[in-house]
Amino acid sequence: MVVEIKNRWIGYSVMLVQAILIAVCLSAVCYNVSSLPSGILDGQWKWLYGCGIWFTMGMVIYIILFPKAIKQYFAVTTSWIFILYGFMEAVWGIRQVYGFTYSNHSLYTLTGSFYNPGPYSGYLAMIFPVCLHEWLKRKESKKTIPYYMSVAGMLLILCVLPAGMSRSAWIAAAVSSVYVCGMHYRMEIQHYIRHYRKQAVSFAIVIFILVGIALGGIYQMKKDSADGRLFMWKIAAHTVSENPWAGCGWNSVPAAYGQAQEDYFATGDYTATEELVAGAPEYVFNEYLQVAIAWGVPVLCFGLLIMGGSMYIGHKQGIYGLCGALLSLMVFAFSSYPLQFPAFVSALVILVLACGIRVLPLEKGWFRLLFTILLLVGSYGCFYNYQQKSKAVSACKQWTKSRMFYQSGAYRQAVECYAEIQKEMVGNARFMFEYGHALHKLHEPELSNRVLKEALKVSGDPMILNVIGKNEQEMKHYASAEQWFMRAVHRLPGRIYPYYLLANLYAEPEFYRRDKLERMVRTVLEKEPKVQSTAIKQMRRKARELLKKVPEN
Repeated sequence: MVVEIKNRWIGYSVMLVQAILIAVCLSAVCYNVSSLPSGILDGQWKWLYGCGIWFTMGMVIYIILFPKAIKQYFAVTTSWIFILYGFMEAVWGIRQVYGFTYSNHSLYTLTGSFYNPGPYSGYLAMIFPVCLHEWLKRKESKKTIPYYMSVAGMLLILCVLPAGMSRSAWIAAAVSSVYVCGMHYRMEIQHYIRHYRKQAVSFAIVIFILVGIALGGIYQMKKDSADGRLFMWKIAAHTVSENPWAGCGWNSVPAAYGQAQEDYFATGDYTATEELVAGAPEYVFNEYLQVAIAWGVPVLCFGLLIMGGSMYIGHKQGIYGLCGALLSLMVFAFSSYPLQFPAFVSALVILVLACGIRVLPLEKGWFRLLFTILLLVGSYGCFYNYQQKSKAVSACKQWTKSRMFYQSGAYRQAVECYAEIQKEMVGNARFMFEYGHALHKLHEPELSNRVLKEALKVSGDPMILNVIGKNEQEMKHYASAEQWFMRAVHRLPGRIYPYYLLANLYAEPEFYRRDKLERMVRTVLEKEPKVQSTAIKQMRRKARELLKKVPEN
């Protein structure tokens, strides 16, 4: 049954309820669980899946009753919901800058509702072209409330966005703004090019030079960070080539990346700069490579086809603001990690739906039935994931309370608490490392290695390799310990700690190797660390003492 909307107020009511559904779906951006450790987003994912259930079920009702209204109002409603959230986030950031609201990260003043200024800036950059489009549409006509709302949102974002210091967000906002302005002034641009071709060519050359200078300045502003991302993409490309079709799973991306980096450095064919900028990242700072590593190149191509197709449809329909938002998100995803956050995932789903829904033949019964089935399948998926995340949130809360034992050195109590929630926390790399390290401190090397080898499936942290090697050394499996320490050296050759552990291993009476010991001690003493610390000074002092204690022959 399809209900025709003839009364204007009924139409407004339908739009209002639709706006509430969209706002609920996007509300993960402002939801936070203060009882969980910073960076743990299981609470937000649980909230998103719960909202996803309500959104999909609401959309089922709307598709059955008001298919024309969805096509007519969905994009407009989405634009203004995004502007409202952008307004809220910008005000939140300004309050943090002036000290009226606390930041979610101790190292940064400006984070908005996020825990890092990078994703926060990316979210604002995604909303900026929506505000810009709504302003450009209205600037020549009578000034109404929507005009002032779009201007206010745009100006507030411009006040906050530079302070976020996110180069990826700046580029995303600039590219999407150029697109929106280009579409709005396309007739004037075409007219100018036709009648002033030489001036247009000169202007294009100047713009090209200025863009090159700007990109060079952005690169030099954080050169080491930019080099680090380029190196990450290089290793990530190697990771994709290892398993291009099926992938390794979303949670296993850090582990696959770490193994690829280890293999790369093990060849010895690398530069000093690569050694300096290498790390053990949780993400590869490129969501296209991240998806290819996790699920394979075919899934990546399918996702790109959906996003590109939606943007093309939206462009043809004249929905330039939402197309600009989708373009901004796609540009930002090239050098950051937005898909790690529920706020961006929900925004991506809504943007794709808003751009593409107008061409869907929802008036036809067979297509409405098909789309309803897809939404019901999505609703079941949200319900299943909601249950899984509920268990994970409960386990994370228990872990948060139990960490005081680990952090205070009460490892026996920590292990007892950790054992109760291990099943729900097996995908959490930090938890698994703490559990395995606590077992190591209790001198239970076999059980510790069992836990740490599980952690290696979801983490690329070389400290896991170091602790496994120390466990092997404790069990007097010296050859195996050497292999694990060498793996840690190859995974991050810039770290001094694994060289120090190897020096201690070669000083063992049962595994004494004078030449290797001297080489490791020399490396510990001469290798330049990224950051000088007390721990490095202590390692160097103990390394010198090793040579004095061991016999000459």
